[in-house]
Amino acid sequence: MTRIVIDAKNMHYTPLNKLIRQATHEGATEIILENIMGQRFIGDGLTGDVKITINGVPGGDLGMFMKGPTIEVFGNVDHAPANTMDDGDIIIHGASGDATAHSMRGGKIFVRDDIGYRGGIHMKHYMNKSPSLIVGGSARAFLGEYMAGGLVILFRLHDEKPYAEMGLGSGIHGGEIFIRGKVEDWTLGVGSSAHEATPEEIIRIKPLILEFSNYYHIDASYLLESQYTRIGPVNSRPFAGKYTWE
Repeated sequence: MTRIVIDAKNMHYTPLNKLIRQATHEGATEIILENIMGQRFIGDGLTGDVKITINGVPGGDLGMFMKGPTIEVFGNVDHAPANTMDDGDIIIHGASGDATAHSMRGGKIFVRDDIGYRGGIHMKHYMNKSPSLIVGGSARAFLGEYMAGGLVILFRLHDEKPYAEMGLGSGIHGGEIFIRGKVEDWTLGVGSSAHEATPEEIIRIKPLILEFSNYYHIDASYLLESQYTRIGPVNSRPFAGKYTWE
């Protein structure tokens, strides 16, 4: 195992990302980034089994187009981590911004705390790949908008009230969303429907619940014994009646 430490204090994101690529090209299996503060595009397009540990707050598009590596962040993350990510894992020990998992098509992203608006927008299946977004806190409006595949789990660990953000699953035509607790009907977006998750559905998402619990040292039994609401598409063409042709 080759371990590399990079001090990114006051470093522009371009030379930083060049150093990361050089390290992976030379066979590094573990890269530790210190003093990260807003540098963008970290891990973008990387392949292989390298583990990147980030101490600080990375900027936008963390892990975009990534295929294989693991990124673990000890801090918050800016907008759109896992944007169009193909494979790999991102583990965030903090909160994440808007458009988390935007167009993600494979791999997993775990967020300990909250995410912003439009989390999971346009997540999709890609051949035999299916992405997952697992969030410990809450999400803002339009969670799962235009989802075409994949899975979102929202635990809402710090809020026992019914979910109450508008546009939930708006335009969803594939994939599914699980939210711990109840969901208010008015929050559902166009083309989405909700029902109480069945025991069989909970068993299906159990591996991700256990993985989340392991990362953040949370009692898995509490999450497994909770009641969940499943949100999915009414059909594969939610806007079929919104257009006319002559």
